[in-house]
Amino acid sequence: MDKLKAYLIGFLIAILAIAAGIVWYGGWKLLLQVILTLGFLGVTLMLLFFTGLTLYAESWKYGAILAIFTAISGYGLYLSATWRSLNVVAGIIVFFIAIVAFGIWYISEPDLSLTDRFRSAEKLEKMGKYKAAARKYEKAGNYLKAAEMYEKLGWMESAAWAYEKAEKYEKAAEIYEALYDKEKDTYYLKEAHEYWKKAGNMERAAKALERYAEEEPWFWEDVAKLYEELGNEEKAREAWERALEYYQKEAGEEGVFYEDVGNIARKLGKEELAREAYQKFLEYCLKEAEQDPMWWKHVAEAYDYLGEKDKAEEARKKYEEYRAKIMKANEETSKFPEEKENQS
Repeated sequence: MDKLKAYLIGFLIAILAIAAGIVWYGGWKLLLQVILTLGFLGVTLMLLFFTGLTLYAESWKYGAILAIFTAISGYGLYLSATWRSLNVVAGIIVFFIAIVAFGIWYISEPDLSLTDRFRSAEKLEKMGKYKAAARKYEKAGNYLKAAEMYEKLGWMESAAWAYEKAEKYEKAAEIYEALYDKEKDTYYLKEAHEYWKKAGNMERAAKALERYAEEEPWFWEDVAKLYEELGNEEKAREAWERALEYYQKEAGEEGVFYEDVGNIARKLGKEELAREAYQKFLEYCLKEAEQDPMWWKHVAEAYDYLGEKDKAEEARKKYEEYRAKIMKANEETSKFPEEKENQS
């Protein structure tokens, strides 16, 4: 048993013991009086704190409301402590329960006015209160109608969300494409791509991703792979060419991308370019391996690309030796002092 559980059990036992002592001393009536008094004391102190905080913030309206509640709770505290007018005490308890229930109900639909809460979604729609109608339709699980309301409001992202909930993914995708045309934010194209995939329309998904890659070129490789899945060799090759162009530019700044250049060039049948890229990737990896032996793994990969199997195996051995040293060092540092003493 952990300490927290033991403390909780001990606290519960102490409370039960105190309650039993009160019943033994003054009967069940005294226990009820103590419970009510302590309950009203806690509520009164809490309300008093929030009243003071609200008045300090110069929110006079809510401060006045809280002051009234504090006074009512304080009166309930007085009646409980003096054991008078128990019918009034019961009324105060019912009043506070009703206030809490009303508060929970009110918070459940914060965007609706008090009168709109009692109207149906259809009535609100006819009245032109599309925001309130959308909230009502959402609550009823009618996301398709909620999406229609959001479209009438011009809240297109909310409409897309509602269409998604209604599993009308193609509608959500169309909205995101329209939002891109309007806002020119590539986020919308990425979303459109995802929703076209959910809708099962891979052609439209590929087109959306292609438009996205025009702005974010590191996605050309994903475009190429998607067109390959669709069997569109011409579009796939075009995308691979664009991906090659992107990685060649990046490799000029960061040599690690020469591996991507080599892989794509080989895929496109450009063997001479692929070999040049792999050679540059090897040079980059050898330089990095001087500082970090982890790079011997990539050195081995580069030699494999170039068909130099013996050198690849030699580099792979260096990587394995380094890896073994790291694992041994980790084992040593993870041992407790007494284990090390026993071994020595």
